[in-house]
This record gives sequence, structure tokens and C-alpha cells, in this order.
Amino acid sequence: MSLTTPPKAAKKPHSVTHHGITVTDDYAWLRDPGYPEVKDAEVLAHLQAENAWFEARMAGQQGRIDALFKEMRARIKEADKSVPQKDGDYLYWIEFEEGAEYKKWWRRPVAGGPDELILDEVALAEGHEYFRLGAIAVSNDGKLLAWSVDDNGSERFTARIKVIATGEVLPDEIPGTLSSLIWVGQDKGLVYSLANEQWRTDNARLHWLGQPISSDVELYHEDDEGFRVGCSLSANEEWLIIGTSDHETSEVRLVPAADPLATPLLVKPRQTGVEYDVDLRGEALFIHANDTHENFRLATALLSAPGEWTTLIEGTDHFYLTGFDLFRDFYVTEGRVRGLDRIEVRYYDDPARVEPIAFPEASFSAGLGDNPEWAVTTLRLSYESMVSPASVLDYDVAGRKLTTLKVQEIPSGYDASLYATERLEIDARDGTKIPVSVVYRKDRAAGGPLHLYGYGAYGISIDPGFSTTRLSLVDRGFAYAIAHIRGGDDLGRAWYKAGKLERRTNTFNDFVDVAKGLIERGFTQAGRISISGGSAGGELMGAVINSDPELWGAVVAHVPFVDVLATMLDPTLPLTPGEWPEWGNPIEDKAAFELIRSYSPYDQVKAQAYPPLLVTAGLNDPRVTYWEPAKWVAKLRELKTDGNELLLKTNMGAGHGGKSGRFESLKETAEEFAFILWQLGVTE
Repeated sequence: MSLTTPPKAAKKPHSVTHHGITVTDDYAWLRDPGYPEVKDAEVLAHLQAENAWFEARMAGQQGRIDALFKEMRARIKEADKSVPQKDGDYLYWIEFEEGAEYKKWWRRPVAGGPDELILDEVALAEGHEYFRLGAIAVSNDGKLLAWSVDDNGSERFTARIKVIATGEVLPDEIPGTLSSLIWVGQDKGLVYSLANEQWRTDNARLHWLGQPISSDVELYHEDDEGFRVGCSLSANEEWLIIGTSDHETSEVRLVPAADPLATPLLVKPRQTGVEYDVDLRGEALFIHANDTHENFRLATALLSAPGEWTTLIEGTDHFYLTGFDLFRDFYVTEGRVRGLDRIEVRYYDDPARVEPIAFPEASFSAGLGDNPEWAVTTLRLSYESMVSPASVLDYDVAGRKLTTLKVQEIPSGYDASLYATERLEIDARDGTKIPVSVVYRKDRAAGGPLHLYGYGAYGISIDPGFSTTRLSLVDRGFAYAIAHIRGGDDLGRAWYKAGKLERRTNTFNDFVDVAKGLIERGFTQAGRISISGGSAGGELMGAVINSDPELWGAVVAHVPFVDVLATMLDPTLPLTPGEWPEWGNPIEDKAAFELIRSYSPYDQVKAQAYPPLLVTAGLNDPRVTYWEPAKWVAKLRELKTDGNELLLKTNMGAGHGGKSGRFESLKETAEEFAFILWQLGVTE
């Protein structure tokens, strides 16, 4: 292939018919029939040709990429450690050494003694192109460590166990896990979940130490292919909690942690549309549920009658109750009011006593940090804003006082007084007010470039937090905006529901309308806006370049979920059955078929001018399979009428999250920002 012209994918006619409607797909062949193994020579040759085109076109930007990477890295404290936290007889913390991509896990006895290295990610990652720690769990007696590792990005983790004192790795090895690891049965057993062939965790399993994996016991099996199983321990560590759920319905069972083979206690049978989660204190169950209000209530029940729930905190339109944590002497609720985080301390013996924790800024992101112990008087919290670096705080519950333990250090320097942040509300086309968080330098010229980020799916909120990499755009005159669009749950559960299923297009319209509103307010101009999103946020990118291509000066779509119709029509894919409550089931529902087809970015590519576009993919990605972005780029190359850049980079040794390692991942961000600056004509 000549590197003076982009690769052109072969067209091979393919069609499917559903509900009497035939959909053609000339690039369906890019899906290797042997997936999840990708060995087809023609497929690999095309992906490699796209990578070569990416390298050729970005070669002229290498100096800028190197400069961006250098400044991003200079903002990271290379030799860094977390604030130690007490858990039982030990203080635990993590450390990064100078130049290290990965961290080391340490502990030291509270009573005094030498530091112990309990897990060395640097050593585990050696020789691997990709490395990710999945789960880590110290046994209750502090003697054993269980952990799991993914070394290719496929999100299938292998679990191992070692003796901390000697470093001896036990012969027990559990491949194919996709779960937490939980010690039970006086530290003789480990509970985990396996990913099945479709990458679904439909089970909870028990492994007895020293026994062959073939003798492991299945504690629970989920028969509904749309549900996923996950396990946790109660806050007092007396109960194993086995939960199963899809995107709108859940069900919980309880098993004594000391006797994991006991018959599970079903809290309440699943009811479509009702989500609930559970924790315990003594004989009392605490249940966080959306059965009476979509913003959830907190209820209680007795172990003897777990399905008979009595309201403790009513659900309201005003307060979105996102979760709760139990401690011996008090409990904590977390939620959001008008989209902003709220943490409240509450008391078992005085339901009317509510103590909100006050924070100094008008817009921020705050939450409970790591609080592993049951009997505590101090809470560990996290805090940040778009202008305030991440902080670790301790909150004295009795004294109602916050103490700052650590503020993220930026070695190359950072002066918060140079920056301003705003929380705006911009009217969408249907009159709904969309919150927007913006940060910029106070000396920024009006009407300059602006970067707009969005996600808008699965009820995931995008918090107005701090980012050191973002400064590389902001310091070059960009405003950086986060559109809190419908489909996320930023403003509560109704906000999420207003961007899913038959109302999915609200998400795309909100994003476009926010961009237009920012132009009207003088922040920027059409064509001077760069945008980015990943996964479902990549679907958002695909939808808005189809509908309003003239607004965008540069677009970055990471592992984009753009072939929505074909994926939702294929129940053999890992996520599909569990995704039907989110997008609709086009196999059974003609209306869902027609709606998804009407916005699916791949299906709606047409002959028009498109903005400059950088697309990423991961060959081993089980969430958004590599062929979705590959097919999308191929179809765009065929139909687009402009001469703008269109680049596809496929990580051949990584998955959904791109490259691993704290510095290697920065290189990809540097490439993204270099592409944006290049396309918007921003000079250093």
C-alpha cells in the first residue's frame, strides 16, 4: 500500500433481514469468524494498513506529541505514595517508584515493625505489553494474599494466592475470572466468578485452598443471559452478598461468610424494573432500592423477614440517593442534589439527626474513600474540582471537622488562581436545561477553541473533577467543557431514563444543543470545537458528526460503539443480552429495530462532508469489538465527500482501556491532543 493514499477496505456484499427490512453491510467481513481469536490474514492486513496510515499521517506531529507527553509526564509526581490506611493489625498503602509504570503494594504492622512488600505490579508486568491488576484481597488473618491479572486486555483474569511472609505462591491458579476475590470460611475459601464463553459472569464459585479447581463449588448460577453475578462482603464482614442484575433489575442472596456452603437466603425475588442492594448490621438489613421512587429510598428489614421492607429514608425528587455505607456507630449516605455530590452522616438511634459534610467550592466531586474497618470514628474522603487537584481528607465524625491529608502534587507547577470554573445551564431544543461544567484560564481570549466532552449512557455521571492532562489544552487557550447530558444520571434517575431506549436521541440532541449554546454565549465558534468520547461516548461522537458535522473542528472517538444495530441483533456477543434494557431488543421489537437503525452511527453514514476524525480500537476489546470502529472508518472512507483527516489506530495488544501503565497511557493522550491542535490550527 502506498502511504500517499489511505487504505481502502474491500466491499463484500452481506445482508440480514429482520421484520421484513433488509440491511446491507459491505464491511461485515472485517469481523474475524474465529473471534475472540483474530487470525484472518485479510482482516489483520487491513488493520495493520490503517495503523501504517495513522503513523504516516501523524509523523509530522511527532515533535508536538513528544512535547505534550513531556509536559503531561512532568505534572505527575513520579515517586509517589498513597496515604496509609489502617485495616486490622496493619497499615496499607501503595507506592510508585521513579519512572515506574505500575505500583507496589505495601503494609506495616500498626504495633511497629518493618514494611512488607505484599504485591509488586512492576515485577508482574515485566515482559508483557499489557498488564492490569484485577482484584486484590488480603485474608482476614493477614497471612495470605489473593490477586488476579489480565496480561492482554481481554478482561479475563488469572487469580493466584501467595503466603505474604515468605512470598511463596501457592499452586492454586484460577484462570478466566472476571470478579472480585473474597475470603470466606476462616480464610480457607475464596469466592470468585468466571467469565463464560460470552464473557458473562453467570456464576459465583467457591474454591477451597489446596483443592483442584475442578472440585470448586458453584454457589449460585444465573440462568438469565442478560444478568451478571457479582459478590461482596457485608461491612461487618459477616455475610457474603451474592448479587445478580442487568441494567434495570436486581436480586440479592445472603450467605454466612463463615459457612459459604449454607443455603443462600434470598432477600426479595427479582421484579422487573426494581433495583436494590443490601448491607447488614446485626439482625437488620439495610436496603437501597428504587421500588417506591426512581431516585431510590433506604429501607430496613429483619433477617427473619428479609422481603418485608420498612422505609428509613424516603425517595424524593430533590435528593438522588446513590448509595450508603454502614459502620458500627453510624452510617453514611451518598447522593446528589442538583447534580452536585452530597455526603451525609446519619445515626441508627436518631433517624432525624443528619449531618451533611460541607465542602468549600460551589462545584466539586467528593465521595467516600477507602474505609475498610467496621468500628471507626474518622472517615476517609476524596475531593476535587475542575480547578482543585485531587485531595485525600479525613473527616472527624464527632467533631465534624475535615483535615487534609494529601493534595495531588504537580511537580511542574500549578497555580489554581490562573483558572476559573463555571456551572452553566443551557437549554436543549425541548426546553430542558442541561448542566455544563466549564474550566478555562482567566486570560483566555473570548471565542477561542473549546473542547467538549460527553458520555450520556448507562446512568453514569461525569463528575466535574480535576485532570492534569486537560491542562495541556486549557493552557493553550481552550475552554474545556463537560456536557452533563441525559442518559447519565447526573441529575437523578429520571435524567438517565430520559436518554435511553425510545428517548435515546435526547442524548445526542443535548450534546449538539450544548455546543450551540456555548457558541451563543461567546465561548467559541462553529468549527472551533473539538469533541471526544469513548465507548458509548464514541457512539455519541458518531451520531453528532452525522447530524451536525459543521460544528466540529476535530473529533476523537475512542473504542466507539458505533455499529449499534448489528451488535444488538447478535445475542452471541458478550454484552448484547444484558444491553437490551438499555438500547432495546431489535430482534423481537420492530420499533426498537427501526429506532436503533435511525441513529446507529454506522448505519447512518452518508455522502457528506465530515470533520477530521481520529478513531481508536483494541484488538482484544470484549466490550466494543474491534470491527465496529474498523467497519465505521471503512464506510466513512467510502462515502465522505471531504478531504479531512480520517485516522484509525488499533491497539493490537490491548483492549477497551487502551495501553496500560501510567506513562504509556499518556502517550495516547498526547497523540489525541496533538491531533486536535493540528486540526484546529493551534500553534504552540
